[in-house]
Amino acid sequence: MSSKRYQLKETTRALTPTGGFLDGFAFSLNPYVGCAFGDAGGCPFCYVRMLPVARSESGPWGSWIIAKSNLADRLERELAALENSGRLAQTTIFMSSATDPYQGIERKLLLTRAALEAFIRRPMRRLLIQTRSPIIERDLDLIRALGERAIVSITIETDDDQVRRALTPTSPSIERRLETARMFRERGVFTQVAIAPMMPNHATRFAQLVDDAADRVIVDTYFDGDGARGARSQALGIGELYARHGYDEWFRRGAERELLEAMKARLGEHRLLFSRDGFNAV
Repeated sequence: MSSKRYQLKETTRALTPTGGFLDGFAFSLNPYVGCAFGDAGGCPFCYVRMLPVARSESGPWGSWIIAKSNLADRLERELAALENSGRLAQTTIFMSSATDPYQGIERKLLLTRAALEAFIRRPMRRLLIQTRSPIIERDLDLIRALGERAIVSITIETDDDQVRRALTPTSPSIERRLETARMFRERGVFTQVAIAPMMPNHATRFAQLVDDAADRVIVDTYFDGDGARGARSQALGIGELYARHGYDEWFRRGAERELLEAMKARLGEHRLLFSRDGFNAV
């Protein structure tokens, strides 16, 4: 695995207005630029590596991380401005859209935790926390303090750890992420599992595994969720990657149908959402 470079830099803003895929949210919040889970091809499907932000530093995506050192101060000011304008109570925030707020460096820098503390002081309508990392368990106390304002969304793309090791080798194991989801749900935090993008899986078993781990499940695909009807995923070489591993039949439109049917049968339609509509259900 390649070494990573970490830098502290000040940011000019904490909250970024959203649009496009996440148009159900007013803002996104990214405590970091770059993502350690992308190291050594760890998340080969990540669309962020094709965006201008991926050129913030030299070197491959995942080999460098920029931490927004003044994030807490900026966020406090921006939340105060929203509060003073009367808009904060209706504000919805997605954390994070272009990084993982609980990658390893968060253990030391506590930028995400500081953001949660700011949200408790100045609560908004809804905060969705998107991660694949069990590090989020550290902040259970703050997330519970946000009550119904908080949604914890755990990315689990497959039920098969062999598939996980082949396609997203830097990610925590499937069972470990399921444990995290179960813990939050058992503690009364609204919890969703984001199967995004869906990777090769055993549909019936997958539905059984997430049943007690999630209040709702979102299924997304390379073709519906990459913002370019699959062209972006093709450009990232996902078709070739799947072919190398013998997963050819999974990289096609409609590959998600069996999983959707299994999820509906196990969870009920009210607990299952799809792609963009799912991620914007605030």
